[in-house]
Amino acid sequence: MLVVAGGVAFLLTQRGSGGDGGGPAAPLPQARETVSSAGDPFAFDPAHEDDYAARAAAGSAHVLYAKSPGGVLATAQRVARLRPLIDQAAQAGAGGVDPATLEAIVFLESAGRPVARAGNDLSGAVGLTQILAETATGLLRMHVDVAASTRLTRRLARVQARPATPARRRQAARLEARRRQVDERYDPRKALAGTVRYLVFARDRLGRDDLAVVSYHMGVGNLEQALAGYGGDRGQVSYARLFFDSSPTRHRSAWDLLASLGDDSSLYYWKVLAARDLMARWRSDPRALERTAELQTQKASSENLMHPPDGGEAFADGDALRAAYAAGRLVRLPRNARQLGLRIDPQMGELGPRLGEPRALYRGLRPPALRMLVELAAGTRRISGDDAPLTITSTVRDQGYQERLARGNAEATHAFSIHTTGWSFDVLRSYANGRQARAFQFMLDRLQALDLITWVREPAAIHVTVAGDADRLLR
Repeated sequence: MLVVAGGVAFLLTQRGSGGDGGGPAAPLPQARETVSSAGDPFAFDPAHEDDYAARAAAGSAHVLYAKSPGGVLATAQRVARLRPLIDQAAQAGAGGVDPATLEAIVFLESAGRPVARAGNDLSGAVGLTQILAETATGLLRMHVDVAASTRLTRRLARVQARPATPARRRQAARLEARRRQVDERYDPRKALAGTVRYLVFARDRLGRDDLAVVSYHMGVGNLEQALAGYGGDRGQVSYARLFFDSSPTRHRSAWDLLASLGDDSSLYYWKVLAARDLMARWRSDPRALERTAELQTQKASSENLMHPPDGGEAFADGDALRAAYAAGRLVRLPRNARQLGLRIDPQMGELGPRLGEPRALYRGLRPPALRMLVELAAGTRRISGDDAPLTITSTVRDQGYQERLARGNAEATHAFSIHTTGWSFDVLRSYANGRQARAFQFMLDRLQALDLITWVREPAAIHVTVAGDADRLLR
């Protein structure tokens, strides 16, 4: 019997389990019963706060690679050129702030572009660190004349829209200089100084550096409400604890506040940490960062980073699948799926007979992926209070099956598919009620924040990929 016990053991190991295939073919083993944890195996453990933060940074990094203007390498170069100014600003603050964190905020907020703005309304976020006009004038002692800044921005746009000449370039430079005077958010030095003043103010108010960074996007007031809902002494609750120890079933009022913001505010700190790590890697090993960027942008999630196409994990054909089942590298979907809150779609593996293979051959997963699926369903049931099952529509395939599927399914790729590794499964986007849908979404988001899975919303299903080290996180 496959038993998943409780607890999260934070052993950070390299992903992947080596190549598959080869060896003598073996009979397909019988499906067995399995059980889920009695409690919550992902419950917060205060002894491992740093590990939670590290995993959350990794689990939140994909968007930086996918959306950085010109790509992360170009963004890293722009941001790195600003590091002397960043260091000066960080040291000038009362008590100072961490320059690497300030640099990460610049990366995340503007991608290193001093003239970045959130929209045409200049009362909104503007400049290197995307400061709101109201915050700039009301809190940070910055000079911002929105009307004058808007007029100059329009004039500058008209000049820049015309063919460039030396005279027009000089005119544009004069307009930019004048705009920096009437709107100090466009001045990199003053924008950085303003951000440092904010972080010092927030640190004094909240008692912690990590909470100060969180508040840069969330706002001090919202964060104070979340902390009040959680409880604990001022300055004693880290953001890792607030985030991972709040859920629909624990510290509910804190979780409600974080979830209600709806603008990824709750993930902002993890993205800042991801940007810090990215800039450090750009300096220490740019070739490795380039490879990471390539893998992160090949798909709509980080699945190819978790399981690279050249990692030797794909199954070529039915014989390779049978050998993997025989060796225990794959396991059949559980016989007691309904008891676990799962329903196996009867169409799963429907192309098998066309390849001369039984459907059951395509109804299995890597053991850690199966355990994660079981716990995902168990968590959904525990939170929703609903026994209705989640329908699993797809699990492992071989490359022959994938090629046959891609001929008639526009959603299937002719390129490398993570399904051919056994680390991925699809869950039908059909739920018994809103409670189940919300509980499932919480589980997806929480497991991705732990860098245990990555997921994509497809037209008919949620496509989930499980990290290669997930087994070590479920002891």
